[in-house]
Amino acid sequence: MFKNKTQTGKCNISGDNIRRIRLELQPHTSQRALADRLQLYGMDLDKNAIQRIESGQRFVTDIELKAISQVLDVSVDVLIQKNE
Repeated sequence: MFKNKTQTGKCNISGDNIRRIRLELQPHTSQRALADRLQLYGMDLDKNAIQRIESGQRFVTDIELKAISQVLDVSVDVLIQKNE
């Protein structure tokens, strides 16, 4: 196992929360719509990057995490909260 992965083998702890919050948004927000909104913030993320983040296959930078929190209108703490 790589040193920077969680015990479950994921590359981040925020992906599950990002997915949950994205799906709770009204109206429903797709991965593509989230990527489009992030691009307005200057983040060069596409739908595939969002999918990899949510599935835990991709690391998330602090800059990306801050932009995601702003787009989803939640704090960074909510995104990194570990759900067990």
